[in-house]
Amino acid sequence: MKVTLFDSPPPDASRAPIENILELTPVTDIGADVFTNTRALWHPPGARGIYGGAAIAQCLAAAQLTVPPDFYPHSMHCYFVLAGDAQLPILYHVERVRDGRSFATRTVQARQRGRPIFTTTLSFDREGSGGEKKVEHTVSMPDVELPPPSVHDSGPFETRRAGIMNKDTSAPQEKAVRQFIRARGTISASDNHRAHLSALAYMSDSYFIGTVTRVQDIPRFSSPAALKQALSQLKNPSDLEAEAINRYTKDLAAGDNKSAKLQGITQSSWYDDVDTPRQKKEKRELGMMVSLDHTIYFHSRRGFRADEWIFTEMSSPWAGEGRGLVMQKMWAKDGTLIATCVQEGVVRLKQDEPLRNADTKL
Repeated sequence: MKVTLFDSPPPDASRAPIENILELTPVTDIGADVFTNTRALWHPPGARGIYGGAAIAQCLAAAQLTVPPDFYPHSMHCYFVLAGDAQLPILYHVERVRDGRSFATRTVQARQRGRPIFTTTLSFDREGSGGEKKVEHTVSMPDVELPPPSVHDSGPFETRRAGIMNKDTSAPQEKAVRQFIRARGTISASDNHRAHLSALAYMSDSYFIGTVTRVQDIPRFSSPAALKQALSQLKNPSDLEAEAINRYTKDLAAGDNKSAKLQGITQSSWYDDVDTPRQKKEKRELGMMVSLDHTIYFHSRRGFRADEWIFTEMSSPWAGEGRGLVMQKMWAKDGTLIATCVQEGVVRLKQDEPLRNADTKL
């Protein structure tokens, strides 16, 4: 079974890794506004399907191919319908809902086996259509130092944790998870900044819904065996090489070890080779965490580069009823607020008794 509809060409060395990963191929035999992923997509360890940022970014990339070059996205509202299978190609169907003088609307459905796995509605506006006089205000970027240069050179983007604001409070809603993120390499300047916007969309899903468990100090993996099982399910890591996968799991290990200590668990490490019995007093184990929707409000569309450090701050104002809500602000390195994102997801704990009428497959 092929993971792409057509044979994948070799990566273009003149483009950044994230550009190669997000490249689309037109499928003209089906329709004028139908595209497919050119290369295999990543299935993160422990996830139910492909990395959600890939569907977000490729839907945006497909929609951008159907609007005039001076139109830029200002909002994108997405729903994760089914888990994407990394072993199957995805077809992106774009519908041209409206074309006006100042605004344009597109919907995109990502489909596998003829069924939608992801759907989004995007709104674009023409650059400069707001006039010379403007209503303006913005949230200032916190005073933080940029990370040092990276010593690694693998994977499409890199992240650096920048701590948790108010980490000692007992109120999860008052905490904020901070990190830096950027695309590796140098993004080409040949597509009117569209590659930077797609890259931003791709990276906006990094550790997003996981903010709920981080501010609640709930470990993602309950034991070394759980991690091993997740790694065994890894499919087509096209955008993460072995070194990057190793660092990814170490990063999860560091966070989960901290959560374990805060909850009074005496394991020396979540990632020891031998499982250690969990203390009976530990009752909060993550049972399911799945993104339901994802919204991006693009602010300064051309006021940033996705291959330079972007500072993000994520907070969770509410969690309950088996769901959690996360807000994310993203700033360029010069302090410009470039995007605000919102995501809701299923966040369920393991139960002592099975939930009645619960949808375990979503």
